Amino acid sequence: MSASCLFCRIIAGEIPAKIIAESPQALAFHDIAPQAPLHVLVIPRAHYASLAETPDGSVMAEVSELAKRVAREFGVEQSGYRVVVNTGDDGGQTVHHLHLHVLAGRQMKWPPG
Repeated sequence: MSASCLFCRIIAGEIPAKIIAESPQALAFHDIAPQAPLHVLVIPRAHYASLAETPDGSVMAEVSELAKRVAREFGVEQSGYRVVVNTGDDGGQTVHHLHLHVLAGRQMKWPPG
């Protein structure tokens, strides 16, 4: 945990979030500035500043499984959804705690930007 990290503070219960799913190693909650009708963030409970800092694939496996569960529970598993991981400043990452964006509920465009 990082005392200055927004997402670590959500995990600790210091900052409210609309939590919609969780597992022993991950947490999913609605984004406060949604970019699609469904926009959920899925984060590991352990603090990793970005994907580049994860020790192995087990972190992403747990987080990805929770993202799939969110898609299934919100009924977008069959119609489709997008999962985005921004890594580093040039990659568009603004909160430096690894997180997946799960976006759905509208037709996604390519390239994303």
